[in-house]
Amino acid sequence: MSTPRHHRLEWAGQELWLLPERALWWPARRVLLVADLHLGKAATFRALGQPVPAGTTVANLARLDALLAACPATQLVFLGDFLHAPQARTRAVLAAAQAWRESHAALAVVLVRGNHDLRAGDPPPSLGIHVVDEPWPLDEAGDWLACHHPQRLPGKRVLAGHLHPAATLQGPGRDQLRMPCFCLDRTVPDDAGLLVLPAFGEFTGGASVAPTPGRQRFAVAGDAVWAVP
Repeated sequence: MSTPRHHRLEWAGQELWLLPERALWWPARRVLLVADLHLGKAATFRALGQPVPAGTTVANLARLDALLAACPATQLVFLGDFLHAPQARTRAVLAAAQAWRESHAALAVVLVRGNHDLRAGDPPPSLGIHVVDEPWPLDEAGDWLACHHPQRLPGKRVLAGHLHPAATLQGPGRDQLRMPCFCLDRTVPDDAGLLVLPAFGEFTGGASVAPTPGRQRFAVAGDAVWAVP
């Protein structure tokens, strides 16, 4: 893995890499996890008459290409919201997704259905994406679960998306800065808990998550991930 400024998170005997590309790399299992891709969101807005820029689908897939080139992944897991809406199923969006998939034909790809997937529909079968409902086990014992909607499940470690979490920092002059973040809530001593990934897709926005007891936030700033004090 060539990313030099990721954050290595030790959790229940596993090392997870929180990447500045707004994705999670699990080296021991060779799994890359991405939340909230929202392919075709800009196309959806344009279909509704909103003058938003084009090119976000190609940019998102190019970022995925770069991640897969850096991580020796055998499996890619999307934590929900692969397509943004029914209007996202344009010829251009689906053609770009098909070309991307064909360039990674040997990669096992799983989509855990999110709320937008329920409206947009499953990806075309030609993409070869295994579509599942949440919670979906990431390990043989079922101790690690992939979800879209954040949820606490007793004794389990849950990886989720949906919230598009962001950390809001306060400056000395009443100024504020909001950055995408990973948000970890876990229970000690059983070390169960919930890790919410930031949205991977461009043009997705974010929602501030407040600091609370037992919560850790890891902000993404440029090419670095760092623990928010």
